[in-house]
Amino acid sequence: MSKQFDVIVIGGGPGGYIAAIRAAQLGFNVACIDEWKNAKGGPALGGTCTNVGCIPSKALLQSSEYFDHAGHHFAEHGIEVKGLGLDLAKMVARKDSVVKQNNDGIVYLFKKNKVTFFHGRGSFAAAKDGAYEIKVAGAAEEVISGKHIIVATGSNARALPGTPFDEENILSNDGALRIGAVPKKLGLIGSGVIGLEMGSVWRRLGADVTVLEGLPTFLGAVDQQIAKEAHKAFVKQGLKIELGVTVGEIKSGKKGVSIAYVDAKGAAQALEVDKLIVSIGRVANTIGLAPEAVGLALDERGAIVVDGDCKTNLPNVWAVGDVVRGPMLAHKAEEEGVAVAERIAGQHGHVNFNTIPWVIYTNPEIAWVGQTEEQLKAAGRAYKAGTFPFMANGRARALGDTTGMVKMLADAATDEILGVHIVGPMASELIAECVVAMEFRASSEDIARICHAHPSLSEATKEAALAVDKRTLNF
Repeated sequence: MSKQFDVIVIGGGPGGYIAAIRAAQLGFNVACIDEWKNAKGGPALGGTCTNVGCIPSKALLQSSEYFDHAGHHFAEHGIEVKGLGLDLAKMVARKDSVVKQNNDGIVYLFKKNKVTFFHGRGSFAAAKDGAYEIKVAGAAEEVISGKHIIVATGSNARALPGTPFDEENILSNDGALRIGAVPKKLGLIGSGVIGLEMGSVWRRLGADVTVLEGLPTFLGAVDQQIAKEAHKAFVKQGLKIELGVTVGEIKSGKKGVSIAYVDAKGAAQALEVDKLIVSIGRVANTIGLAPEAVGLALDERGAIVVDGDCKTNLPNVWAVGDVVRGPMLAHKAEEEGVAVAERIAGQHGHVNFNTIPWVIYTNPEIAWVGQTEEQLKAAGRAYKAGTFPFMANGRARALGDTTGMVKMLADAATDEILGVHIVGPMASELIAECVVAMEFRASSEDIARICHAHPSLSEATKEAALAVDKRTLNF
């Protein structure tokens, strides 16, 4: 007889492991299945985020930023550095250590919360007697049974048609994190989050980086005033960004990669690089899930079809995170995982898509929540805008990092905050205050009236709120 569980979670990434823990906290007998392996073949919980995404990229971003500061900015502080060198192997080893700490932390959390873990690939086998049989293909194959199934299988990098990833010359986010030596020339196709972050890492470490973007605008999803400020900063740093290009034939060989493309003016061009990172988005991962075994519905993009509560077309089968509609963000997956666990328990789990923050961990960082100015104009909504530059912020001056601004958008009649957009130092941390404010439907006046510590970067948020009413105090 197969092992019986109240809830089985397929996938141990941010959506899956969080859903499993929350379900266990609510008193359910929970199993989680995940197939990620570490270098020794053992479990590596945390999914793409922990293993080849959020966590390792931030580790390398931090290390490369230190290297860049030592080489170019310490002198401003009266710190002399002689004989600066790079031990890339040690830098990568530190990144791997950070990943392992996160892997091991999830294993500990499963034990703490009494979640049963199965190491292997989970797939649907059959629907039987009001439950679902799930096959686990690991070191040994077994079948377990659960009343509720939560699918959290994440996403995979999207490859260019006819140009598969070899992770040697043509790289996804996975290969981009495992480059063994700093390439002299690095190409990126796509100027999205992953591309810009990885491009920033290798640019700081000495690579000549060229970004080819098909869209005519830079960071099209970002408020364009913020995007233009970021573009100016990246170009100043040495990133070469070409917009409006059409990529043609790509050839990979022993000497590197050759990319033929047509530029925005219609002229044929060629780019020769040592490595090429392709960052054109991600696709839902249902490989090996066997949805057809139980009739689980997928959409035309291969994502699992769900309603607003993450329910699929099957009773008691749920899906969260990158494998369903909505932004492919780790924190969005976590919130959906918690909400589904609570809905299974008869509670009212909640995810507000309008207050999900977005962050690009470049330097300067870019973060935003809510609507852009372009979206408000398109919707015909009357709004007020306020901006405040970091060059007028005392803490930013002390840091020696005054690039960028905070921009706040509020309803013209009610003053409710509709969106906040930041480019500059620690934007990823500053955005949290704005998320809280919007979740409680605060007005810009509310933020303007709250005392912020001095000197702090957060004062720029207060000043942007004051700017909505055209009464900044320090600019």
